[in-house]
Amino acid sequence: EVHLVESGGGLVQAGGSLRLSCVASGFTFEDYAIGWFRQAPGKEREGVSCISPSDGSTFYVGSVKGRFTISSDNAKNTVYLQMNSVKPEDTGVYYCAADRLGKRLCILGPRHPWGQGTQVTVSS
Repeated sequence: EVHLVESGGGLVQAGGSLRLSCVASGFTFEDYAIGWFRQAPGKEREGVSCISPSDGSTFYVGSVKGRFTISSDNAKNTVYLQMNSVKPEDTGVYYCAADRLGKRLCILGPRHPWGQGTQVTVSS
């Protein structure tokens, strides 16, 4: 059973940085793609960035390319999302997800229920 615990959200000023963490358990970490999704108020949830820990391949949605970096620490079963140069439009609830979908995870979304996520608020 996929179990994911998100942390690291908070309030940050525009232009600042934040690092989100997702600790995974219940599955073989390297066999899954793991990623971050976000949902802004009044908007649909979107895939922000995903990674395949087995080979380090990554996906980024266009609006965060060059600003966000996803990484994994396979020894700790943890995926990080380093958010730099944040903008008010990055505000939302950020969710971690995992599935055996490879690069399609960020497009299709996971087949497991969403967790509680972590709130990121960027003030202008």
